[in-house]
Amino acid sequence: MGSHAKAWLVEDESAREMLDRVLTERPFLLLPPLHRVPLRVGNVVELVGPSSSSKTHILIQAAITCILPKLWKGVSYGGLGHSAMFIDLDCRFDVLRFSELLNHRIMEAANGSSSKVGCHQKDSEAQFERMKPYNEELFALCMKRFLYIRCYDSSEFLATLKTLHYRLQKEREVHGVNVHLLLIDSIGAFHWVDRGSSSFPLEYDNRKSWHLQNVSEAVVQEIRRLLLVHPMLVMATKAVVLGNKYSTNELTCLL
Repeated sequence: MGSHAKAWLVEDESAREMLDRVLTERPFLLLPPLHRVPLRVGNVVELVGPSSSSKTHILIQAAITCILPKLWKGVSYGGLGHSAMFIDLDCRFDVLRFSELLNHRIMEAANGSSSKVGCHQKDSEAQFERMKPYNEELFALCMKRFLYIRCYDSSEFLATLKTLHYRLQKEREVHGVNVHLLLIDSIGAFHWVDRGSSSFPLEYDNRKSWHLQNVSEAVVQEIRRLLLVHPMLVMATKAVVLGNKYSTNELTCLL
């Protein structure tokens, strides 16, 4: 029994070798160990955690995997080759960080091994200069597939969801690919603002007013309607502050 347990603990491959093998076999949107979650189009996934728990980073990596091609000019990038839409409710999205991570993924695949980047910096820099035109072309192609929207309050967020159908149609006509992934960063960003306001009137109908519960239900219904017309995988993040018992859970329950 003891020898069997020791044999089970013997290392078969490094973490880098495992990632290279899994990426070659099939691309996955989430980072290990979350890649084991069986996701498919039509699913709605909510990532909940405290601030600085890498929730936005997970969304960014998923978006990069979505917009990268599976194969491009003979090089395997392990992507899906579709468009991704990122709705930023926290208003903290760093496009420079996103571009750096995208460039790193492109260089990693083009070089054939990411270890070259860290171990032989001079060689990797020289190779980067030689492949710069090639990488810039692919980078521009991927960035065209990344669609970004920023909302500053619940009214703007709801208006975005209501009109998203037309924008998705237009993007599909322009780029020739569907939006496969809808990312919503910090879906509870306006919770305390809405909670502090007893109600706020709708611009298009002064006879009605929105309350906190109405806003959550409206978001859920709009996402449901959108998925009926545009099947996508929806991923949303929500921060938990000090385990507050008043944090909203309507979206999780209704979706």
